[in-house]
Amino acid sequence: MYPLDFEEFLIANGFSQSTIGFLKEKFDRFEAPDEAAHARLMDLFRKYLLVGGLPEAVGVYLKENNISHVREIQKDIHDMYIEDAAKYEQKSSSKLQIRRIYEMIPSVMGQRKKRIRASSVDERKSPRMNDYLDEFEYLINSGIAVDVKAISNPVFPLVQSEQKNLLKLYMNDVGLLTGVLYHSNIKAVMENIPSINLGAVYETAVAQELRAHGRSLFYYDNRHKGEVDFLIDDYDVLSAVPLEVKSGRDYYIHSALNTFVNNDDYNTKYGIVLSNERNMTVKDRVKYMPIYYVMFI
Repeated sequence: MYPLDFEEFLIANGFSQSTIGFLKEKFDRFEAPDEAAHARLMDLFRKYLLVGGLPEAVGVYLKENNISHVREIQKDIHDMYIEDAAKYEQKSSSKLQIRRIYEMIPSVMGQRKKRIRASSVDERKSPRMNDYLDEFEYLINSGIAVDVKAISNPVFPLVQSEQKNLLKLYMNDVGLLTGVLYHSNIKAVMENIPSINLGAVYETAVAQELRAHGRSLFYYDNRHKGEVDFLIDDYDVLSAVPLEVKSGRDYYIHSALNTFVNNDDYNTKYGIVLSNERNMTVKDRVKYMPIYYVMFI
């Protein structure tokens, strides 16, 4: 089973379809929820970052509200993924590095460039990403990792410009990631601790959500103009939409996104910044909206 997306997590926590529909109408009208609703949604979003969407983990959370037990379930599932990879490796005629790549994902997410590099996978002389196509194919096709392909020429439709040898991998469930990073300490996610950067966690949740909606995921990668977290196709206006995810207070700082939306060659109608902020605003063709509204994108 696929992990629950955030909308399904809200329903599991007692939100009715009519309430979800009301929020969707707000989103469609580009209106912010009131402060009480925002506080409630942010609280549940942070809990979703801890619990994730794996059905067994969600069930235990709803029944017991015990993060330690949730983490035990997540660790069992994480270990099961590793065991399955080991079985696949044993059947292969070549020495694969599936487990190595999968276990690298959390640490790579904390780097400025979130790509897995061939030189980090093993110590062979001058390895190339083409050497690990089987490993990446297994992780993606088995559903235990979400792939985001690089785009350097971001024109609609994006699939025409994808670079298959440059991709980012995210864990398929944000709860698994926070389990690896923070174990059973919920303060890192639930409290605003200045020393904790939740950027990788927020990005994983967004990647998981967009993939649950059937989106093909891309990111903008340009050596001179910077990197934008995600690109998606907007079939209504026939253009690519750049999307930045911000977990801190500097949500208005995004030079690569600004450069992107102001490049006439890309025919971009607007960009999106998702953050903790409640207010919905538009400035210089960039739409600012709360992070949980990703469920309606």
